[in-house]
Amino acid sequence: MSRERRSTTRRRSPNNGPMGRGRYFFLLGIVIIGLSALVGRIAYLNVIDRDFLQNQGDARTLRVEPINAHRGMISDRNGDPLAISTPVVTLWANPQELPSDPTQLETLARALKMDPDTLEARVERYSEHEFMYLRRRMTPEAAKPARELDIPGVYAKDEYKRYYPSGDVAAQLVGVTNVDDHGQEGLELAYDDYLSGQPGKRRVLKDRKGRLVRDLHLLKDAKPGGDLTLSIDLRLQYMAYRELQKSVDAHDADGGSLVMMDARSGEVLAMANLPSYNPNNRTSIDVNGLRNQAVTDAIEPGSVMKPLAMSAALATDKISPDTVIDTSPGWMVIDGYTISDFRNYGKLTPGGILLHSSNIGMSHIALKLDKDTIWKQYQRLGLGQAPGTGFPGEGSGSLPPLSGLSRSAQASMAYGYGVALTPLQLASAYTAIANDGRRLHPSLLKRTSAPIGEQVMSPTIAHELLGMLEKIVQPDAGGSRAMVEGYRIAGKTGTVRKVTAGGYQQKAYRGLFAGIAPVSDPRIVTVVMIDNPKGDEYYGGLVAAPVFGRVVGKALRLLDVPPDKQETSE
Repeated sequence: MSRERRSTTRRRSPNNGPMGRGRYFFLLGIVIIGLSALVGRIAYLNVIDRDFLQNQGDARTLRVEPINAHRGMISDRNGDPLAISTPVVTLWANPQELPSDPTQLETLARALKMDPDTLEARVERYSEHEFMYLRRRMTPEAAKPARELDIPGVYAKDEYKRYYPSGDVAAQLVGVTNVDDHGQEGLELAYDDYLSGQPGKRRVLKDRKGRLVRDLHLLKDAKPGGDLTLSIDLRLQYMAYRELQKSVDAHDADGGSLVMMDARSGEVLAMANLPSYNPNNRTSIDVNGLRNQAVTDAIEPGSVMKPLAMSAALATDKISPDTVIDTSPGWMVIDGYTISDFRNYGKLTPGGILLHSSNIGMSHIALKLDKDTIWKQYQRLGLGQAPGTGFPGEGSGSLPPLSGLSRSAQASMAYGYGVALTPLQLASAYTAIANDGRRLHPSLLKRTSAPIGEQVMSPTIAHELLGMLEKIVQPDAGGSRAMVEGYRIAGKTGTVRKVTAGGYQQKAYRGLFAGIAPVSDPRIVTVVMIDNPKGDEYYGGLVAAPVFGRVVGKALRLLDVPPDKQETSE
């Protein structure tokens, strides 16, 4: 009975029947086929298509990384650095690889000197991305604590950061770079391609955490940027900036500019502007301080233009150094506009007109000439044309249209109204007086040889004007505060009302002084402009001439220019 039950039990087992055995072999066949396919695929990839595995492995370990090109140095004419690049480290992260452990993020934040909540919020904000900056352009020492944590998803990139040793002293001239080390202002922008160089490439082996295992080979070597040598002398630049700052502070002025040019080569030896800014700390930059006003901002110059207008008159047969002009009664009306002098100077020669800065005298002279005589001379002197320095946004100044030039405009041009120019253009124009009538185009880069210049007046007229201007820088004359002990100085003061959209302002002025030193053998041409000095002392002879005297006096001694003035004993 029990044997029968066991036999019945075996017959009912599904695995023992024909159907059960078929199912078993079917499943076994599927497994065998799958294993065969897998083995076949492995064999195919390892024997026939080996490049596929190699490429896939390389894609996960081999990388082509850029090699940053070292940005070229900017230096002064003597090789002193004005802009240099130093190594820095940028830390970045892949938010999708960062650990979710808040303790590790907090540790990372402390190493980066960041608020942990701020870092956590940034990681959350970039959670769907594969890239985010942690800290940019850190010193290698500052980045070291974070790198040593070896936190997954945190990577480092070697870069360069621009540093400006002279700070705000030459900021507008040199300019700045942005966070990606590309020029944004000044000469950094003008010569960005030249300074930047060309980045290279290298193939490297990295581990799964992105860490460098080995340099494999160089694909393209980085080509460093070229070095730029400026024309300025950093010693003179510091003096110019310091003295300009003293005058601006003393007169509570809105700002000022100073341009010093080499009278023989046209090189700009110093160029200072206020307000300024520190390019090494841009957290609170005054946007007005970004502009290189000496190059970009054209202003009405006032009486400093009178010697240039006089050069046009002396070149005609209508005016000579001995011509007498009656300026009485000290005022006149032209086209309904009243022009006046400080007082009635009576009869004056051209030298006397410049000495007393007579608007009436210059108006009479201008109206004796053809209406285009002074206009064309101004054009030869560079007015209405960009100086060609290559500086971004350099001003070209302006002249009134020659067609339809009125008598009042013809007269006002002669005493510096109705025209506009930059301090750099004014300095360039004065090089003609200092250089035997040859005007030198300004250069912001060091020149290897002195240019011949453009002959815009005869040597005789240039010497006559130099003598007239020397009388202005004498005791009891308008430019007396520009005097330099031991040296003969020539120059002209100027005071002009500021212009706004609504016209001339009643109580806002610019004080200017343009001068040449030394007279016996001119070496320096310098222009000083003080913008809107407050109080009663706003005249160019009171606010700008003293700056000229202090800066030029020190510059002549620093440049080893021998004194040319014989002191008389009483």
